[in-house]
Amino acid sequence: MERITTNELSSHIGSQVRVMGWLHALRRMGGVNFVVVRDGWGTIQAVTEDEAALEPLQGLNVESVITVEGLLVSSPQAPGGIEIQQPRIEVITPISETPPVTLSKRELKASLTTALDHAVVANRHPTRRAIFRLSASAMDSFRSTLRGRGFTEIQTPKIVAAATESGSNVFQLGYFGRPAFLAQSPQLYKQIMVGVFERVFEAGPVFRAEPHDTTRHINEYVSLDVEFGFIEDHFTVMRLLREVLATILGDFAERHTPELQLLNVQLPAVPATIPHIHFSEAQELIWQRHGVDVRGEPDLSPQDERWLGEWAQQEHNSDFLFVVGYPMRKRPFYTHPDPQRPEFSNSFDLLFRGTELVTGGQRLHRYEEYLAALAAAKLSTEPFTWYLEAFRYGMPPHGGFAIGLERLLMQLTGVSNVRLTTLFPRDLNRLVP
Repeated sequence: MERITTNELSSHIGSQVRVMGWLHALRRMGGVNFVVVRDGWGTIQAVTEDEAALEPLQGLNVESVITVEGLLVSSPQAPGGIEIQQPRIEVITPISETPPVTLSKRELKASLTTALDHAVVANRHPTRRAIFRLSASAMDSFRSTLRGRGFTEIQTPKIVAAATESGSNVFQLGYFGRPAFLAQSPQLYKQIMVGVFERVFEAGPVFRAEPHDTTRHINEYVSLDVEFGFIEDHFTVMRLLREVLATILGDFAERHTPELQLLNVQLPAVPATIPHIHFSEAQELIWQRHGVDVRGEPDLSPQDERWLGEWAQQEHNSDFLFVVGYPMRKRPFYTHPDPQRPEFSNSFDLLFRGTELVTGGQRLHRYEEYLAALAAAKLSTEPFTWYLEAFRYGMPPHGGFAIGLERLLMQLTGVSNVRLTTLFPRDLNRLVP
């Protein structure tokens, strides 16, 4: 008999079926026994009053790998409305040890440290798996949306000769006798590739060596990067970002109802036009509404972002808010200034439910502007000679953005720590598993 996965069972009611997976739970309830099998898509229960049917499980523990064959019937009281009756059980991989975390409860009750220490097992929990299913879907939607708009996917080097953001918080490594760095972002390379394809994107890991230990930062994460040419300004970029996010969330609603229900996710509506506020106006708003004078600061604090998120919800009924025009002194050297107010930039952050989710903007595109920008930042042109070559030979006005995948999922699902939306997180203290 051919194996049937749990997400396919509903079309086989009344038939003999064969499922394979892990022993998720074994419940004996007054002569009626329930064997719950979990595969990579969900769970199904098998029911029997025959103790002999359970003989293969004698002395075994949950997470044993088993096969269950039997008659699939409709059963309104069963989870999912179906169950297997008259089961025949075969053990594939017997397990006698107790797992380090309990997987059969609706919620994973383990502490954060325990869950991460034993992530190889904890990630099997249905709620953990649901998060990572959404993660995979987000990447798929990201790719398909951009391909449909003429973008080409690229893969850029993760070992680079210069720090992308011109800062000191990079992971340095030896590269055959000379220094190299793990890439903080694909920024420089994706700009170069605008000169090849005009429209490019990448989904890949980036590395940040900031020695932080917060609930929303990790040192390796997945960045969904976009860069494209012949734009008007950063508002062109913002419009594309809105389309990408709307498609990702729309695909969640269409394809992942079970995961959303399991995680109690309330999907946000993406406004046809996401509201925006200038950085200077945002600071003035915080001063007026909360009495905290942040005017003159070069960036927004997490608390500032939360206040702005509340304002966007109250004034615009939006979970999203663009903050535009960050000060040039806070943005990387390749950022295009606002032609009307050169101290501010043609850049933006997108806040989602009061937390920064996306950074993007318009880039410089003329060679002489880069020479001036590097000089102003007191940076040598020598490490960037290869990068500057693209601008010596003609680049269009261009811009892009980068979505932090794990932070998107954190804000969407409401979990307390970005590590819980990361398969195997890397932070200040964790290199395994």
